[in-house]
Amino acid sequence: MYLILIAVTLILGIGGQAYIKHSFKKWNKVPITTGMTGAQAARKMLDDNGLIHVSVQQVGGDLSDHFDPRTNVVSLSADVYNTCSVAATAIACHECGHAVQHARGYAPAKLRGSIVPVVNLASNAWIFVLIAGIYLNMVGLYNLAIILYVVVIAFHLVTLPVEFNASRRALAYVKSYGFLPANESGGARTVLGAAAFTYVAAALSSVLYLLYLLSARR
Repeated sequence: MYLILIAVTLILGIGGQAYIKHSFKKWNKVPITTGMTGAQAARKMLDDNGLIHVSVQQVGGDLSDHFDPRTNVVSLSADVYNTCSVAATAIACHECGHAVQHARGYAPAKLRGSIVPVVNLASNAWIFVLIAGIYLNMVGLYNLAIILYVVVIAFHLVTLPVEFNASRRALAYVKSYGFLPANESGGARTVLGAAAFTYVAAALSSVLYLLYLLSARR
């Protein structure tokens, strides 16, 4: 059963990463009608939403794009920041969607941010508590490890509506402002859908492992 779980988790993880990379690579070769780079598209979306205080910067790494609410910075990888493509616009506007969430007080995003310290502690501690519980044959420690792991899963589950909502905001924006015609908006939807799948895969893998821990507890 454990080997099956590992195999399923690997398939979900590797498959999700392969899917997003394939989708991004494909649509990053398709020029966008506006001729805007990802950085320019991000700047425009932020300004149109009244977020002139949020800055856009380039960061290293592949698909390392993110928004940091602590510094109000949208960070875009080089392939997104400098490229005039459908994929670059989709990813850039998605990250700006997170900035809009933060500015508008979107409840799931606020909840996710509030539990980050607890999640960091739980994610670092649960495996050591689990090992100690097994080694010492103490069911109390084993149960504590499960509780800590549930906190980690809660973070994954809260992340889902946050990511889906950011994508919806991005797609609504590029459509309403005429960024993308129908054929290009379909590509943007594909890229964002592939990105969302990675979060779904992570949440599903976590839930499956929790079920294994609960079954092994007996």
